[in-house]
Amino acid sequence: MNTILLFALPGGGELFIILFVVLLLFGGKKIPELMRGVGKGIKEFNNAKSSIEEEIKEGMKEAEKKKIQESK
Repeated sequence: MNTILLFALPGGGELFIILFVVLLLFGGKKIPELMRGVGKGIKEFNNAKSSIEEEIKEGMKEAEKKKIQESK
């Protein structure tokens, strides 16, 4: 068997079992709070990623300007 297939996304049955275990562990009342926390975490991660991308682009622009000024 190909080992790459072992890391594939779970199918319908596996997803159902995972959701059932999460429901058992956290209970029905805690799941919305848990998902809200996950959503905030993803939002913070995306904001940090965007900030880093902007800093890199800005640094590249400054380096290009400096290179152009040195060549004159």
